Amino acid sequence: MDEFSLIQKIIIWAIPVLFAVTLHEVAHGWAALHFGDRTAQMLGRLTLNPIKHIDPVGTIIVPSLLAMTTGFIFGWAKPVPVNARNMKNAKTSMAWVALAGPTANLLMALFWSVIVLIGLSGSEALAYMGLVGIFINTMLMLLNLLPLPPLDGGRILMSVLPGPLAWQMSRLEPYGFIILLALLYFGIIGMVLWPLVSGFVSLLPIPFSAAQLLNLLF
Repeated sequence: MDEFSLIQKIIIWAIPVLFAVTLHEVAHGWAALHFGDRTAQMLGRLTLNPIKHIDPVGTIIVPSLLAMTTGFIFGWAKPVPVNARNMKNAKTSMAWVALAGPTANLLMALFWSVIVLIGLSGSEALAYMGLVGIFINTMLMLLNLLPLPPLDGGRILMSVLPGPLAWQMSRLEPYGFIILLALLYFGIIGMVLWPLVSGFVSLLPIPFSAAQLLNLLF
């Protein structure tokens, strides 16, 4: 990406990142609405306006630092408020609400794959933006599926575990992000996720492997 100016690089990265975290959170809200909880809707959070969802630390600072130090991306937007008490069969419904976020990232990775193919036909900047979109959404999808609360994978696991085990796991939630950042910093998450990332990227309709994608972006 050395041929692009600083402004161009910011645009190429900012658009996929903002859409990734925004649609991830909105997906949670729409799923909650489907199961009977209108909390996010009443608070105006079912919108694609990224300003409503940006968290300065989670959306900008943490992903930037991780990209520069680990090569992996993790971030978050302001969580969409969900009230399980408004749902029928709350435990099962919350599992689907949690799964909605990573599913949105999966669909966006497929969308950005199409953008890469379009960009390769004549727009280098568009192709790079598509590669960023694939990278960001793949990372967010797989990281969020880790079985660690408050990540989506942790919430899904708590929804399917028996009550006592779910309660024990919920006690990790206040420390979840600290644990995750430590695992990212020391490279443990990378060792666990890289085979999954490579396998997922190999299934996408783009002429690049995961390793080639990293070399192009960093």
